[in-house]
Amino acid sequence: MTRVLVVDDEPQMLKALQINLQARRYTVATATDGRRALTEATRNPPDAIILDLGLPEIDGIQVIHALRAWSAVPVIVLSGRADSTEKVSALDAGADDYVTKPFAMNELLARLRAALRRPTSEDMVTAPIRLGDYVIDLDSCVVRPASGDGSPVRLTPTEWRILSVLVQNPGRLVTGRTILQRVWGPGRDDKTNYLRVYFAGLRRKLEPDPAHPRYLLTEPGMGYRFEP
Repeated sequence: MTRVLVVDDEPQMLKALQINLQARRYTVATATDGRRALTEATRNPPDAIILDLGLPEIDGIQVIHALRAWSAVPVIVLSGRADSTEKVSALDAGADDYVTKPFAMNELLARLRAALRRPTSEDMVTAPIRLGDYVIDLDSCVVRPASGDGSPVRLTPTEWRILSVLVQNPGRLVTGRTILQRVWGPGRDDKTNYLRVYFAGLRRKLEPDPAHPRYLLTEPGMGYRFEP
């Protein structure tokens, strides 16, 4: 069974999450502070972690930094901190997704399923990936119509690099800073206008309705997500 570690210092929230997850056949471990969370994750490595940020002993962001030193386990942050700066800090630290309290349980469970489907760095996607009417072949760096008819889609080298970052993290929220660093390198963290321009171009080429994207999504103030 899939093992989930839930970390929250609110007893009622911890109990509610435990009951809901166990009802859906997850094995659940719990921790009420950051130190216990790291101890539990080390002794009994989970398949995913649901993590509050405002924890005693060790803050949630510090927990993520510590985890990422040795583990690629999916981490979903569940927090009452709605400020976009806090969200970006958690995502840049290595969180896979961010859900703000209060939340709908169905949304959290959907995010959890998506995080569990996401390949780890040890098992990165190389097989062709479907994006609407197109297939993305990472090995050959080609985007072609899924029907087999017609010519490959012409992407610029920069568009291809941006698309590669997203499709290798399906369902995961990737911050603009992360994309900028991977595509342009250090020192370009503030060039968010670059991303708006290139995402507009990618949507024109790949989305059925570029004005209402279905696959290449923007999370305002945080980053971008490829939704298969």
